[in-house]
Amino acid sequence: MFGAARTIRLEDRVSAARWLGAAESAGERMGVVRLQALAEDDQRLRDAARKVLGSNDFDVSFAEGAAMSTAEAISHALRGRGERKRATRGWAALTRAEHDVVHLVGDGLANKEIAGRLFVSPRTVQAHLTHIYAKLGLTSRVQLAQEAARRQAGIRADGPGTTA
Repeated sequence: MFGAARTIRLEDRVSAARWLGAAESAGERMGVVRLQALAEDDQRLRDAARKVLGSNDFDVSFAEGAAMSTAEAISHALRGRGERKRATRGWAALTRAEHDVVHLVGDGLANKEIAGRLFVSPRTVQAHLTHIYAKLGLTSRVQLAQEAARRQAGIRADGPGTTA
């Protein structure tokens, strides 16, 4: 939990103060012995947050975090990540990198060429392709190239005249 408090972006000082409070409180409840080097990092983060928020706002945010039970802090942290916004199947499920790979496969490039264009390894390209096949329900590069061509032409696989 201490690491989580340190990784909060510094521009989000209220959350940082709250997480520092939650981490310190949970550590005390669990009897965690803190390393001096980590305590110094936490103090620097506290000082930076206090400077931006002011002492009163920092103290309020820190106290809010300290008042959380360990279970509440974990629940809050997980809730903060939010629900996945992207679909799990179909074209909408593809990440930006996967869309880039599809486009280059559609252009007829081999994995090594795609890797060079995207500044990644050929194994990363293959991993993207594996995810793409699963998300689109395809089994081959040929099918992917055909679907990419249909999509670029504005025609879905379920028939002509249907747009993607």
